[in-house]
Amino acid sequence: MTSINTNTSAQAALQTLRSVNQSLNNTQNHVSSGYRVEKASDNAAYWSIATTMRSDNKALSAVSDALGVGAAKVDTAYTAMDSAIDVVGDIKAKLVAATENGVDKAKVQEEIGQLQQQLLSISQSASFNGENWVAGASGTKSVVSSFVRDGSNAVSITTTDYVLDSGSAGNVLFGMSGGSVETSTGILGTSSGATGSIYAMDITNFTAGQIQSALTNVEAALKAMTSAGAALGSLSSRIDAQDDFVSALSDSIDSGVGRLVDANMEEESSKLSALQTQQQLAIQSLSIANSSSQNILSLFR
Repeated sequence: MTSINTNTSAQAALQTLRSVNQSLNNTQNHVSSGYRVEKASDNAAYWSIATTMRSDNKALSAVSDALGVGAAKVDTAYTAMDSAIDVVGDIKAKLVAATENGVDKAKVQEEIGQLQQQLLSISQSASFNGENWVAGASGTKSVVSSFVRDGSNAVSITTTDYVLDSGSAGNVLFGMSGGSVETSTGILGTSSGATGSIYAMDITNFTAGQIQSALTNVEAALKAMTSAGAALGSLSSRIDAQDDFVSALSDSIDSGVGRLVDANMEEESSKLSALQTQQQLAIQSLSIANSSSQNILSLFR
């Protein structure tokens, strides 16, 4: 039955056109933004996961920056310790030379004195961003190493620690007091027996036995410094490995978020073409349905 009051064909065609237009609008949004899930209304669960993981990725980016700063601190300390080892090695050579008969110990001491001042200069200069890891009071230095979200969604920051020991067999060249280098503590500053510390010893009037004692003390200092250098080198390697891991983890999170919310552009392109065709057909169907009422007039001619 054809009615001039109710055009069911036009209503059906209009409903189809509305549905096609809505789908077309959604597809065009996916194509233009590149996202399949851009708002919470698109998919609340995926949007929530993606938002949380993007936030965590920003935290990981900050961790990567902190690791860079930490690596610079450790590298500065290692460079200073390595240079100090060379200088103490030179002092050792001077002591050996001083054991020769007829050697002017005062002249040798002048050379040793310059080397001792060089050790102090190295210690004072080995600072990065206000932190000195080769001249400092006993305590703990930390480097931010990771941002962690556990199974209960609790978050925390983990650190890599390096404990400073200002003893004679510790891992700092000198101690620190009131922001200034303390030359009476640390590997080079701690006094040992009658010969004094590596930094303060004066061999001008040393006997052969005292020079031998000084050599023993220098050898002990070199052993402690070598151990400290090895620890700093190991810490540097660990920081580099952690930095690589954080970078890879950040990339994995980006990839995972993309799988949840990114639009499949090949699929969206195909869908866009199909919907545009459906839109044209729906418009054509609506036009035909609307014209059917005009055909009724021919019955009354």
